[in-house]
Amino acid sequence: MKQKAIILFSLFAFPFLTLSAQCPTQNTAFKAGERLTYDLYFNWKFIWVKCGSAFYTMKSANYKNQPALRNDLLFTSNKRCDAIFTMRDTLISYITPDLVPLYFRKGSLEGKHYTVDEVWYTYPNGKSHVKQHFLNRHGEWSEHHHESQDCNYDMLSILSLARSFDPANYKVGQRIHFPMATGKKVEEQTLVYRGKKDWKANDGKKYHCLVFSLLDYEEKNHDEELLRFYVTDDARHMPVRIDFYLRFGTAKAYLAKSN
Repeated sequence: MKQKAIILFSLFAFPFLTLSAQCPTQNTAFKAGERLTYDLYFNWKFIWVKCGSAFYTMKSANYKNQPALRNDLLFTSNKRCDAIFTMRDTLISYITPDLVPLYFRKGSLEGKHYTVDEVWYTYPNGKSHVKQHFLNRHGEWSEHHHESQDCNYDMLSILSLARSFDPANYKVGQRIHFPMATGKKVEEQTLVYRGKKDWKANDGKKYHCLVFSLLDYEEKNHDEELLRFYVTDDARHMPVRIDFYLRFGTAKAYLAKSN
């Protein structure tokens, strides 16, 4: 169960675009100290069941002697859900104050299987170099490397970046392709703007939201939606709802508390 999203829509004038090269971006949406709590629901045999909670935090940090922001996202199933499917996902991301990715780790216990995705970013000679480690369910490690002129992101750094976009010129159906590191490889993903929608969160408040979908952009006969997320249509662009489309069903995260 995971997350995600992007760079500077305001620069784009066409509905089919490519994300590239200049990584630093002004952070206009959030600051250290942000804490968000979500209720998790899972569709089990046509019934929506509350299955746990998610906790998102943003705080000041230091990464290899340079100022950074640390994102943490924890998904944890409750006892009721554990009887069916145990889930403990912990995601950590370090980014610079201007939203350049530095490091990412996802430790994932889903069912009886534990996996780890780990990504290190460096930028020698103006290029983006990505070193990736992956621990599979059999306890076997693999290492992968990727180098490109493009910016590369992961599940958390791309979400942080998306929150600083200026939505003034968004067009429904507008697409952006971007490379995302998974721990095993760098994959092409696509973000699609779906439009605006009002939605009432679990904190009892009604929010006017921008809606996006994250698609798998591998060579297929059709787009596969990985998740859909709702962010507030204001300067903060706070995520208030995320729908996950998983291999074993559909899950949803609804905002329950924010600071």
